[in-house]
Amino acid sequence: MGYSRSGTADGPGSIQYLRLQRASSRSDIFPKLTAMQKNLKARNFAVFRIAGAGLPNKRKLVCELDNWAAGMVESGNQLISGYGEILLDHIEISLLPLIWNGSENTSFADAGEFSPLTRRLPSDVVPFSGIAFPVRLGALGNGYVTFVATSMELSSDAIIDQHVRSCQVMMDLLALDERRSVPAESLSEREIACLQLAGDGRISEEIAEKLGLSVHTVNAYLGSATIKLDSVNRIQAIAKAIRLGYIH
Repeated sequence: MGYSRSGTADGPGSIQYLRLQRASSRSDIFPKLTAMQKNLKARNFAVFRIAGAGLPNKRKLVCELDNWAAGMVESGNQLISGYGEILLDHIEISLLPLIWNGSENTSFADAGEFSPLTRRLPSDVVPFSGIAFPVRLGALGNGYVTFVATSMELSSDAIIDQHVRSCQVMMDLLALDERRSVPAESLSEREIACLQLAGDGRISEEIAEKLGLSVHTVNAYLGSATIKLDSVNRIQAIAKAIRLGYIH
C-alpha cells in the first residue's frame, strides 16, 4: 500500500488475518467499520466504491455503506462534490491515505510523523476533517473507506492498522458481490478439499497422496471447481474460493 511494517505471522498485516472473519452479509461489515471508527476516534464512516471502471469519463464514486447521523445525510454528497475528482485520480497512481482539514472551527486532521506517507487535500472544502484509505482490488474492487470527525490526531500505527482493515472491508464487499453471482451448483467436499490443499501450495501429486486419490481424480476435482467458480485457471479459482469463504 506504499508503506510496510513488521509483524507476526498472524498479525493485522498478514494474509491469515485478512482471511479471517469473512462477512456473510453487509450487516456483518458494519461492526468492523464501527470498531475502526472507534479506534480512530472518528465521528462517522463511509465506504465508497468506484463505478464505471475502465471508462474514464464515466467513473464515479458510489457510497455503499455509511452511518451518517440525521444531521449529516448530505455529508457523502459533500465529500464527493468536494473531493470526488481528486479521489478518482489519486487511486490510479497511489495508495497512500488522504487526509484533510474541515472548514469548521478547530476541524483538523493530523497524521504526525506519518504525514510524509499521506497526501493532504485542500482544506476548508467540506465542514469536517477526515481520512480516506484507498483500496485497489481490481476493476470491481476499487474504492475508499473514509472516516470523518471534528478533529483527528492519527498515529502511524493506527493509520497502518486501519488501512489493512479497510482492505478487508473492501474484500468483503467484493466477495459478497461474487457470492450473489456464483453458480447455483455448490462445490463438493472433495473439490473444496483439493482447492484448500492447492491453496496451501500442494501440487497434484501431493494432494493425491494426502487424500488417497489418483492424480487424475485430483485434477478432475480441481478442474470442475474451476468451472463452477467461473475462473480461467486454478490460481484464480483458489483466490475466488478464498473470497467466497470456501477455503481459508
